[in-house]
Amino acid sequence: MSSSARYSEAAPGAAEPPLGAAELERRLEELVGAVLSSRRTAAGISQALSASSRELQDFVLQWAAVTAKSSPELAFQFCGLAPRAVGELGYAGAERWLLAAIDLYDREGLHRAAAELKDLAAFVERAREGAWGVEFGAVAGVLETFVAGLAGRRLKLAPAELAWTDGATVYLPRRVALFASRAQNFRVYKASAALLWAQTRFGSFALAPADYPDAPRELELLALLEALRLAARLEHDLPGLYRDLEALSQPAPGAEFGPARERLRAPGATVADSLAALRELPASARAPDWPFLGALDPARALAARDERIARDKQALRAALERWREERGDEGLPPLDGASLASGAAAAPGEVKRLVESLLQDLGELPEDCLAPARESAEQAAAEPPETEDDAHALRYDEWDHRRGHYRKDWCLLRERDVNPGDPAFVAAALERYRPQIRQLKRSFEALRGEDRRLRGEPCGEDVDLDALVRARAELAAGGELDERLFVRRARHARDMVALFVVDMSGSTKGWINDCERHALVLLCEALEALGDRYAIYGFSGLTRKRCEVYRVKRFDEPYGAAVRERIAGIQALDYTRMGAAIRHLSRILAREPARTRLLLTLSDGKPDDFSDGYRGEYGIEDTRRALIEARRAGIHPFCITIDREASDYLPHMYGAASYTVVADVARLPTRLAELYRRLTA
Repeated sequence: MSSSARYSEAAPGAAEPPLGAAELERRLEELVGAVLSSRRTAAGISQALSASSRELQDFVLQWAAVTAKSSPELAFQFCGLAPRAVGELGYAGAERWLLAAIDLYDREGLHRAAAELKDLAAFVERAREGAWGVEFGAVAGVLETFVAGLAGRRLKLAPAELAWTDGATVYLPRRVALFASRAQNFRVYKASAALLWAQTRFGSFALAPADYPDAPRELELLALLEALRLAARLEHDLPGLYRDLEALSQPAPGAEFGPARERLRAPGATVADSLAALRELPASARAPDWPFLGALDPARALAARDERIARDKQALRAALERWREERGDEGLPPLDGASLASGAAAAPGEVKRLVESLLQDLGELPEDCLAPARESAEQAAAEPPETEDDAHALRYDEWDHRRGHYRKDWCLLRERDVNPGDPAFVAAALERYRPQIRQLKRSFEALRGEDRRLRGEPCGEDVDLDALVRARAELAAGGELDERLFVRRARHARDMVALFVVDMSGSTKGWINDCERHALVLLCEALEALGDRYAIYGFSGLTRKRCEVYRVKRFDEPYGAAVRERIAGIQALDYTRMGAAIRHLSRILAREPARTRLLLTLSDGKPDDFSDGYRGEYGIEDTRRALIEARRAGIHPFCITIDREASDYLPHMYGAASYTVVADVARLPTRLAELYRRLTA
């Protein structure tokens, strides 16, 4: 039965009338008389309660009696605050508020409990967040589907402190608890995602870096002006989304924004118009505090845009070349930028996707995108002639699925050491995850060389009763006495090695890189309790001539200060050219003597590289072939990824049961160690 129902019950017949001030004062004096005096009486509280319902009076008297058993002083303070608490929280919430104070009294004394009781506003805020707040992890899947349903480039979603986008990833707050309604807080998430998508779709980052302001106030005003411009586009194209934005756009911008608002409602308005309107605003202009309004970061968005344009142009050249190879010059329609941009050419899906992405960033399709990939000056610059240093690099084949054979000695790979990082990073991680590390060590110790009871042994520490019964029966039947009558304990040693492969591509920059490093710290601490032999390597690449593998911990190296500093030094570098790295690290792992060899990769996305067509199907097929080669060498590959699109390609690369997706990146540190325990139990 709920609290509100319990206190609204009345005796059979007519409802009981409220108690008068005199009766209330008498009852309260019985409960808290020990803290009253001639100057401190219950008269004021009684007078106020006399105007309340009998339901509220009974609630206050009952809980005052309960509280007075622990502290009459706390009970007295509760009586004065209870009507307001019930008004703010209801009966059930007021119970929780009081019980939290009583719990503090038991642990920390009256002073701390009284302070908690008096800070009712803070408790109300925490209760509201708990009841109505919405976590990013709870709505990420729905929002990804929502954003994927909008036109344009496919965007990733990730949690952050503020809402913003770099044009490739939409970052949303980790939690929204601005309204006393889960539906309204979810609407904030939806409106923020829609606005950030619109920034990428309708050219908020289409100008040169020098055109954008860098002062925080100007960026804040520009974010508002862009919201006004983009809302007008949504009103025309997606009226349902516009209504969500409009409902949350309170309070309305001041009168000083009137001319800008009219200007930005024009159908052809661009971000240049928003910048022009910004220059015309008076110095007194202030942006309203709209809950869905995120931050603008043109510098990072433009840097990501330039990298994306370079990748997309090179990938489009390679895709067009493959299309020519498949169709032949006679079967391929005449190609020009206009026909591809308009969709008139019956191009493959990959070509259409790349064209759409370039149009979204540039507004038009550059003619140099139509040159064959082999003739690209950009690729020639990315792949300089071989140098003397290249002669000392390791060479690995690469699988070309289109031709059905390997490109011999195609990739040049070098091993390097990770430069040491700040030891304070590892120290902070150890402090942050201290409880989890203790728990993981205990669970790993349970796997370590468990004792096995061997029965029917000729000698041992105990008698095998089953064997003894059988032996006596055989002896009574005229047989010989079997001497194998004992139980012996024998240590069952683990016979396995593991090599952990860490993605050090540029896409892991920032909090993903931090989570990877935290995960390795937890894993190493737990593995030291288990005793398994293990190594850690990172990988990155930039074209086939710069495939690089980074030593963090070798198999023959103890886990100590040097390894910790290398873990701290892991950083985001270039691209995700996986095939050569998998082949090289599989070779290292295959040399280790063990019954079981595990190759566990930690990554945030699919294989990718800057040039030569590695991005997409080519890279996936090459990595898949490298993993097949590893299995033939007796190695068990497994992948842990944070890429929510992993189901599109990982089952093909690794196999349906050889990968897992960690949806909440913040859980990566503990999930990595938990998965290792599960895989090796």
